[in-house]
Amino acid sequence: MMTTDSPSGSPSDPVDRAPVVPGREEPAVDGAHGPLDPVPYDPRLDDLAGLPAEAVIEKKQSRAGRNLPAAIGVGVGLGILIVGTLLIRKESFLPLVAVAVAVGMWELRAALRHAAVRAPLVAPVVGMVGMLWAAYVQGPAGLVVAWALTCLAVVLWRGTGQLDGAGRDVMGGIFIATYPPFLVGFAVLLLAPVDGVGRVFVFLITTVCSDVGGYASGVLFGKHPMAPTISPKKSWEGFAGSVLLCIVGGSLTVHFFLDHAWWIGIALGIGVAMAATVGDLMESLIKRDLGIKDMSHILPGHGGVMDRLDSLVVVAPIVWAVLTLLAAKPG
Repeated sequence: MMTTDSPSGSPSDPVDRAPVVPGREEPAVDGAHGPLDPVPYDPRLDDLAGLPAEAVIEKKQSRAGRNLPAAIGVGVGLGILIVGTLLIRKESFLPLVAVAVAVGMWELRAALRHAAVRAPLVAPVVGMVGMLWAAYVQGPAGLVVAWALTCLAVVLWRGTGQLDGAGRDVMGGIFIATYPPFLVGFAVLLLAPVDGVGRVFVFLITTVCSDVGGYASGVLFGKHPMAPTISPKKSWEGFAGSVLLCIVGGSLTVHFFLDHAWWIGIALGIGVAMAATVGDLMESLIKRDLGIKDMSHILPGHGGVMDRLDSLVVVAPIVWAVLTLLAAKPG
């Protein structure tokens, strides 16, 4: 039997009168961005304590906030590609470096737009190719000259348009032309000599030692933050692990690849650990200032190319300086 109708003309039913609870609006996911677009910064990733259960699940992927299996897979794949180019013919390493740096420059330009900086891209990328070639053929002087010409090209490019915001745009373009291409030029300087492949292996292995030592020690023992306002997960315990593993890796690689004295490896390891930490913190500071989490998400588990180059670009000049000044002669 039908009950008395409700005012709307529909049957009266407790279910019909139940209040409607609006659905929760889901946040946008990374997939809504292009692979080279900066990933917006999410402060919840600094500390997952107190978050709902679904957010805590993310922590199981990695205490560093990353998808650890994906990060390892991408890292191994990139490692095989790099080692393969170095072993087949060392000059084949140059195009690989150029492509990686070009993508990193693209990411930086996109990130700087968050600060209303309209930096050029064509002039710095063309200049980057010139810097890498000049470093390989002409050495340090060629690298510096090519960098200076690139900066001049950036100034001339911006000077042809309206002057409103020109200073900001020029500084952004010079920044893109310096970090990373000029710094990566020191890695090319390492490659140029007869024993260049060995020097590059020393550079790459010690940098990896810094990352692995810092990550493992930080996860296991990290209690004292190094720079909590810049990178909350970076600890002094992690830095100590980075230094120790860099010293071991530096001593072994310098002796095995270059036949130099073990103490050079110790000096190299300490310098690499310090430079890699500075590079990490500098990249974190840039991203926080721009309000982004990652430079992009083109590399699963890693973020963007610049999120992987941050340590390498700062370490390269240090390794070049140490091997040039201390390891000019064996033993």
